[in-house]
Amino acid sequence: MRTRSLLALAGTVTALTVAAAVPASADGAAVLTTGSAGGTAAAVGDTLTAPLASGTSATLYSSATGTSGVTCTSSQFNAAVTGNPTAPGSATESVTGHTFDSSSCTSNVTGVLGVGSITVDNLPYTATVASDGTLTVSPASGSTIQTTVKLRTLLGTITCVYQAPSLTGKTDNGDSSITFTNQQFTKSSGSSLCFANGYFTAKYAPVSDAGARVYVN
Repeated sequence: MRTRSLLALAGTVTALTVAAAVPASADGAAVLTTGSAGGTAAAVGDTLTAPLASGTSATLYSSATGTSGVTCTSSQFNAAVTGNPTAPGSATESVTGHTFDSSSCTSNVTGVLGVGSITVDNLPYTATVASDGTLTVSPASGSTIQTTVKLRTLLGTITCVYQAPSLTGKTDNGDSSITFTNQQFTKSSGSSLCFANGYFTAKYAPVSDAGARVYVN
């Protein structure tokens, strides 16, 4: 079963998410281009997509240095371009979807038998992609980035809800990727089996626009 998800867990996480690149800024080019750095500008309204980078996993661990938590090997985000000015500058996107395939997710938390679903709530989010490669994901005014994780236990299914004020990632033109590293979520509700904090790490690549790789300038 595929579920809408975190980014950003994830997400997307979110998510999460949304462009690609450590820029090789090209004068006169748009912030987001397709085909190459300095190439054709991504048009407002275009949909950008990206799966997890091949051979990687998205993780939501209970600490920034630990390995206890939830791991997924299948996830994807969708985002629509809402603004793409000339570089240097910042492009904007609306993160409309971030999914995790629950069948690809496992948990090594004591007492947890499996992962029922991971859902990214409160979409859409706004993503800002700067020419220096920094990507920031923010919720709507008055809202929060939120992920709901359902875990199967011997006592039945428990629901863990995690929230974050924003997420920060880094883009890389080398492989048209976005990487989130140890983005902290705090538990807002859930049983004692839900860890108090969740640290989200994932790499999405390649970011593409109708099959063409996306670059940041």
